[in-house]
Amino acid sequence: MRLGHLQPLYDRPGPWASVYFDTSHPDESAAEEQERAAREASRRLEGQGADQATCRAVYERLAELPPGAGPAGWAVFATAGEVVLDTPLPAPPPVSEPPCWSALPHVGPLLELTGEDPSCLVAYIDRTGADVELRDAHGGDRVGSVEGRQWPVHRTATADWSERHFQLKTENTWERNAALIADELGACRQETGADLVVLAGDPRERRAVHERLSKELRSATVETSRGGRAPGSAPPGSRAARLLDQEVDDARARYAHERGEEALERFRAGRMPSGGRVEAAEGVPALVDAAREHRIGSLLIRPDGPDLYREVWVGTEPDQLALRRTDVQYLGDTRPSPARADDALIRSVVATGAEALTVAPAEAEPNGDDIPVGGLGALLRWPYEGDTN
Repeated sequence: MRLGHLQPLYDRPGPWASVYFDTSHPDESAAEEQERAAREASRRLEGQGADQATCRAVYERLAELPPGAGPAGWAVFATAGEVVLDTPLPAPPPVSEPPCWSALPHVGPLLELTGEDPSCLVAYIDRTGADVELRDAHGGDRVGSVEGRQWPVHRTATADWSERHFQLKTENTWERNAALIADELGACRQETGADLVVLAGDPRERRAVHERLSKELRSATVETSRGGRAPGSAPPGSRAARLLDQEVDDARARYAHERGEEALERFRAGRMPSGGRVEAAEGVPALVDAAREHRIGSLLIRPDGPDLYREVWVGTEPDQLALRRTDVQYLGDTRPSPARADDALIRSVVATGAEALTVAPAEAEPNGDDIPVGGLGALLRWPYEGDTN
């Protein structure tokens, strides 16, 4: 999961109020109960030292959320009297996540609750062009289109020799338009950073476009027989639209699962020294060192790991983190603060453009592997010299 959407949380110094709020109860008394819960969250933040302006901002935002409609919960982050980010949750947050007032925003649970959210380009294709939509868990937006040659695009029914030239021109038009669509998809993928592509619409043109994609993009592309480019082929709310939505969601889920499995396999291999070089790290001390040196490429988080709660010390800058308070002072911050290890490492990941992946709890692993040990690990951007003894 890329975490660029969390950047606003690290553009301000904090401290931060972090609240995971349940809005999944649609009964008649939901609004009254939600107001009480909002008041209680504000009270608990104040008891931890939060300023009154921030407590008030959190209360007002929580109290105005619609109960029992839409998302099952919300994650709300506020500082200096302002709610900076509020994010819908697809599932109710656990009661074990109370409101938190801390030096850094407590975003660890957000990763687990929202899960992987790969973005997907959906191309609606016919023989004259394509419309391209970018989708993620929050919906879709049109991001591109291409109009190819409009004539000739239909073959004739006759097999007369006099029609051969026309037939060839038609097929040349299809091929040319497929190449234009493939180029447009490559450009859209580069601009949006989409993780995968779904091709919908005309079967022949779908296959022709698929064949003309770059090798890298072709490996992340699937086709579906659902939907199309013609008006009315899949109107919103129709069965055809629902089936297409399901296929897109299934493709995104498969992609997320495969990426998680691939990351774990790479981690298992990388944690063992090879030629004296180690390509993965685990445990808070090693990860803190890697974060300071911007070596984390992918942060792996196992939600049940005890190391997530381990205390580290942080300064105002993402690379000012250490196991001891005095070490952060040496790094240039004279007033360091304690923070959870997972929150400190996630801040570093956001700052360096790395990614974070939530892996299954130890008991969910078929072989019972406690990977990564302690619940925190990383695939490194470049290896380091390991102990081969």
